[in-house]
Amino acid sequence: MLCLSVITRLCSRGESIAFAYSVDYSSRETAARLGRVTTSHNSFATPAFMPVGTQATVKCLVGEELEQMGAGIILSNTYHLFLRPGEDIISEAGGLHSFMHWDGSLLTDSGGFQVFSLASRNRLTEQGAVFSSHIDGSTHEFTPERSVQIQEKLGADIIMAFDECIPYPAEKEYIRSSVERTTRWARRCQEAQRRSDQALFGIVQGGVDQEMRLLSLEQLVALDFPGYAIGGLSVGEPKEMMYEVLDRLMPLMPRDKPRYLMGVGSPDCLLEGVMRGVDMFDCVLPTRIARNGAAMTSKGRVVLRNAQYARDFTPLDPECTCSTCRNYSKAYLRHLFMSTEILGPRLVTLHNLHFLLNLMEQIRQAIREERFLEFRQRFYTTYQARGSGF
Repeated sequence: MLCLSVITRLCSRGESIAFAYSVDYSSRETAARLGRVTTSHNSFATPAFMPVGTQATVKCLVGEELEQMGAGIILSNTYHLFLRPGEDIISEAGGLHSFMHWDGSLLTDSGGFQVFSLASRNRLTEQGAVFSSHIDGSTHEFTPERSVQIQEKLGADIIMAFDECIPYPAEKEYIRSSVERTTRWARRCQEAQRRSDQALFGIVQGGVDQEMRLLSLEQLVALDFPGYAIGGLSVGEPKEMMYEVLDRLMPLMPRDKPRYLMGVGSPDCLLEGVMRGVDMFDCVLPTRIARNGAAMTSKGRVVLRNAQYARDFTPLDPECTCSTCRNYSKAYLRHLFMSTEILGPRLVTLHNLHFLLNLMEQIRQAIREERFLEFRQRFYTTYQARGSGF
């Protein structure tokens, strides 16, 4: 069943459907579900992991490789693309899809997380955020309206409302004021939106305070977004606290709309999020650790710089079918990193993303066959035997 609220809005304007979501199957043993997101560029199955291409590139890889791995959607960042090369240049190139040569779906973050992560460089007001560029120190202002305007020029299929991501821990009164500001900003984002071919998602905030999370959800659901993200988690809180928030929040989220857990990408968190009903994830983790010589495997993290791999002529993961594992040994990969050869980060990036995208495919198959809990337990039995390290 397609997301009727989205279809109704679009058809009432006499336009073609640019975004739809369907729940194709709900697990009988958990809150996990199988779904499908359809945009004007493609259709992809959920639960899904989105590789992150912050600056219009998933580092070390090209679009054809991501497509071959099964990536249906990737993420880019409004803040970084605004600073360099600028939304006008990307618009002149025909939009972000054309600029970066990617035919699948695209999602752009609003810049709200960068306001949080670069807190020392910005000043928050009711109007928005005034910040100095981390590139040249120049001063800029992001408002909800400006964030939407930039994202419309970038042309992603899914765009995000401008929100305030708060640190962990935080005082309750600050959390409450932040939630209410995020709601006001979300409403302003809706009012600023001009393009009907982009789906604008709201972002539920509230830190680890369950009462504030429910308040944020209630306020945003009233605004009727086509999808909802859960922001402000995986910012330093223990994973158990994140899971507690999800346990309370997920059963109350709209069933007929996609649920996106932002900034989460370790294998264990993907499993736990899916079990609780999350449909979409993104994280820089697989590409970031790859550049430092760390690989994700079914047995946990492999740190290739460690001396124990100098004469290890086995693949990173014997169960993996990626081209890195089919053709190269740990010893060779270690040699590349010790020699500072750029091929090392590329090969491990390819493996890490293949590993996570394949994990999501296995998860979807397990949900379809009603054996997700069995799959989860078997994964943990192997994965924790040597420690995940994530």
